[in-house]
Amino acid sequence: MKSESHTDRSDLEQQILRVVLSPDYKPVKPKGIAKKLGLVEDKVMVRKAIKRLVRAQKLGYGSNHLVTPVESRDENRMTGIFRRTRNGSGYVRLPPRPSGEILPDIHIDARYATDASSGDTVLIRLLQKSRRGTDSLEGEVLEIVERDTHQFVGTYFEEAGMGFAQINGTLFSKPISLGDPGAKGPSTDDKVVIEMVRFPSHFHSGEGVILRVLGPRGAPGVYTQSIIHEYDLPGEFAQDALEEARNQAEKFDESIGIDRLDLTEVTIITIDPATARDFDDAISLRGLENGHWQLGVHIADVSHFVPPGSALDREAQDRSTSTYLPDMVIPMLPEIISNNLASLQPGHVRYTMSVFIEFTDEGTFIAADAHSAAIKSCRRFNYEEVDQYLDDPEPWREKLSGEVHSLLKNMHTLAMTLRHRRLERGSLELTMNDVEIDLDHYGRVTGAHFEENTESHQMIEEFMLAANEAVARTLSEKGIDFPHRVHPLPDPRKLKLLTEFVNELGLETGSLENRFALQQLLNRVKGRPEQHAVNFAVLRAMSRAVYSPEDAGHYALASDCYCHFTSPIRRYPDLILHRQLFSLLTSKPPRYHFNDLVTLSQHCSERERRAEAAERDLIKIKLLHYLASRIGEEFEAIITGVESFGLFAQGTYLPAEGMVHISSLGDDFYTFERDSHSLTGRRTGNTYRLGDVIHVVVARVDEDQRQLDFRIVKGERKDSPNRTHTNKPTQKRHPKKGFRKKKPAKAKSKKSGKKRPKSGHRRKRR
Repeated sequence: MKSESHTDRSDLEQQILRVVLSPDYKPVKPKGIAKKLGLVEDKVMVRKAIKRLVRAQKLGYGSNHLVTPVESRDENRMTGIFRRTRNGSGYVRLPPRPSGEILPDIHIDARYATDASSGDTVLIRLLQKSRRGTDSLEGEVLEIVERDTHQFVGTYFEEAGMGFAQINGTLFSKPISLGDPGAKGPSTDDKVVIEMVRFPSHFHSGEGVILRVLGPRGAPGVYTQSIIHEYDLPGEFAQDALEEARNQAEKFDESIGIDRLDLTEVTIITIDPATARDFDDAISLRGLENGHWQLGVHIADVSHFVPPGSALDREAQDRSTSTYLPDMVIPMLPEIISNNLASLQPGHVRYTMSVFIEFTDEGTFIAADAHSAAIKSCRRFNYEEVDQYLDDPEPWREKLSGEVHSLLKNMHTLAMTLRHRRLERGSLELTMNDVEIDLDHYGRVTGAHFEENTESHQMIEEFMLAANEAVARTLSEKGIDFPHRVHPLPDPRKLKLLTEFVNELGLETGSLENRFALQQLLNRVKGRPEQHAVNFAVLRAMSRAVYSPEDAGHYALASDCYCHFTSPIRRYPDLILHRQLFSLLTSKPPRYHFNDLVTLSQHCSERERRAEAAERDLIKIKLLHYLASRIGEEFEAIITGVESFGLFAQGTYLPAEGMVHISSLGDDFYTFERDSHSLTGRRTGNTYRLGDVIHVVVARVDEDQRQLDFRIVKGERKDSPNRTHTNKPTQKRHPKKGFRKKKPAKAKSKKSGKKRPKSGHRRKRR
């Protein structure tokens, strides 16, 4: 069977749709459609294409797995993504209807879940009755349409002379039996990659075979390798792609053709994290004679080095995004491109797609135009340097040329004006800073800290947002299809629940269906103990931002038309934007059309979710491993959640979140009060409320299940709902070695030597 290119996939899907949507079509199985298309030998490819169309809700499945048009499908049969709970039951999340209507999740009893695993695409049938005592809908799994994966990572152990693997996380509650484990020679507590031969179900245990032994649990690099295999992250680049990158390097001579605007004499700078190795954006700014500003946003012209359909393009499309792990980065493009040819290094001629945007002094958008250009950055700044400049510009006069000194000052002025206007129009600012792991030179965890969002970060963010909007507006006005960055309107039901939640906290507010009421709420809780809980609740009420050729606007940014254009080194949708913009500038037909972008956008959204989940999980695992040797360690925490079974708390200095189980509160019998989000002792009246500052000790760490348990240190709770906490250790007890506020140098990966860049605008996922 031949392999599929993107064009092959798109053409095949269109052929299938023509067959199924034809007036004389009678429902048949995928094999029948393959026969109609004369692709019997490629029936596997046809079956996969049909599954993609079902997931995209362009086709449906009827009885006996017959392929049907969407309008003809049985309303009691639906396709969605299954999530299994620890007791064996689960739920199916259905995709929104074409109208945008959000459908409720379908509960699946363990008896009807078959051997479906979390992440699997399943065909279900609705049952007549709902769960007892609830209004939830019940269903049963009829068929596994597509497995999310057959490979899993777990910890090996032996029992009664047989080998087993306890799969990481809470995906499977029971160990998986392994056939002939001796062939790979694992030892107890080794991390192993297994292939699931038989998935566990309510009726039988799971069975698997070992594919690879990663090494002892906790050994250097083993957790990172576990996550790479668990999420099927890409490995080394294919040789043909590397060869193309080398050829591009040999051809590049920094010459400037007549088709490029020569900007090498313009004062242009870059501002990036201190450890960044690729620089994909640069800034210029000048005042115009009419009193307006002309902002120049210069983005690395990656499309010049990555021709469509090339081996480099194939690799970039498949990866879709760079993945940033705590101790390494898995890039979308080979380093020859990302860290050299396309990187806007100071003092070197580099090719760009440059967007010039005119603003009034008050920040009102006037016009924008784009060019293929060449620049020569005159200065590289890191965020810390710019923050120092903003704190006190005078000492920098001797260090910088007059042009660069004035440029920084003017950049700050315009950026803060744009930020003010954006917030005025209703843009939302969630205070959900990323957690970053601190590593020593050996790659060992020494602590963690929250990413700071300083004014230097905000400057670059405002300019990137402005460029993204300007390019989206330009392409949209010309009728050119492109992948929008879409953030749909929140579900009104979720906003109603959010309103009830914050009112119960004593934060009286009007309906949060009004974006300005939501914005006022977020501003109101900044710096307060309730900040984390409220921001997290708002985040859960929001829809997920995705890529789509449909222009549905960006709710959080209050933008009618938005895209990702500014990071083509690390995001494939940005590369698509560059190609579409180049077509416009050269008066050539667009490279991509709407139908192409439907599949591509879905693929890029899925890859983005995978990268985010992998990074989040590895950070959690490394923090747990760090804390496993610190049982009994005491530190300050804030209560971020209250449930009937206990409390959730996050450290204010070490950003680790754990649970205080209600059974550990042995001084009294505590009852859960839902309205006040608190646990109250019946005898003493002692109360633990959302937002209270408490002192906890690390009581239990389960690295495999990814769980952290705290125990409260009695007498240390601070009932101060209006107290503003800081990320500092308490005066009573200084943190032990390892709880470091200073951020040490990032370690190099033992595998590839790639440094992981610090957080900054590169990781914003607006």
